[in-house]
Amino acid sequence: MTDTDRTVARTGRPVRWSVVIDHAILIAGSLMMILPVFAVFISTSISDVEIYREGLNLSLGPHMAENFDKALFLKGGFTGEITGSSMLINSFILGIGFALGKILIGMTAAYAIVYFRLRFATFAFWIIFTTLLLPLEVRILPTYEVVQGLGLANTYTGLILPLVASATATFFFRQFFLSVPEELVEAARIDGAGPVKFFIDILVPLSRTMVAAIFIIMFVYGWNQYLWPTLITTDESLFTLVRGIKQIIQNLDGANVPEYGRALALAIIAILPPVLVVVIFQSWFVKGLVESDK
Repeated sequence: MTDTDRTVARTGRPVRWSVVIDHAILIAGSLMMILPVFAVFISTSISDVEIYREGLNLSLGPHMAENFDKALFLKGGFTGEITGSSMLINSFILGIGFALGKILIGMTAAYAIVYFRLRFATFAFWIIFTTLLLPLEVRILPTYEVVQGLGLANTYTGLILPLVASATATFFFRQFFLSVPEELVEAARIDGAGPVKFFIDILVPLSRTMVAAIFIIMFVYGWNQYLWPTLITTDESLFTLVRGIKQIIQNLDGANVPEYGRALALAIIAILPPVLVVVIFQSWFVKGLVESDK
């Protein structure tokens, strides 16, 4: 009896090596992404001198609590007033404001395109859709000039509003609204529901999973923004965590060793909220993107 026959006899079915290879590739890829983050996390427990001398380390030290405490509460930056916790709050304001703005504009635009009999609705949608070809990096100079001209530099409005203008949420909500049965629209019309009532009482509850999915995508995107906050904010009190990590650890005068432990702790803190949002709401995320039953 061959080894394959023995394996089949023990398990009752042949080994599917293609599945084994696929899982091995996925596990290897996951380890390649997780291990650097794990090394950064462990390195927050050793002193700045050790990190400077030896680089990232995989042995635990006694300084983890100290480094995280300094990362959140010790004042720093050029002004000596900014803390990690204040930048964390700014990041939440940017991420949540950006996600909610996208959802509000996307839902209302998609509702108008799908349910209002506008002569150029399809043309308008494709005009909006073409903005996907113009990310912020492409239009950053004219966007900066407009925001600066409106006096919105160094404000939360100037930080959030230009990021909201794109077609991503409009596209997803349009596709979702097109899948709503026409019989539901007719029933609402017979019951006397006007456009606003139909939108609030019927479409919004039906769109909960889609709203959750869009919120997760946009929150992570807004949270990780670096280029636009760097360009539009010069006031350290408005720095986001991703934007301000470098500024808060300025300690390069004389023979001082840079605060590597504090910087690594800030990096871990910056990673955690998007990861937690995705992990906690992943079922809503998947359901919102693939659900077809209304």
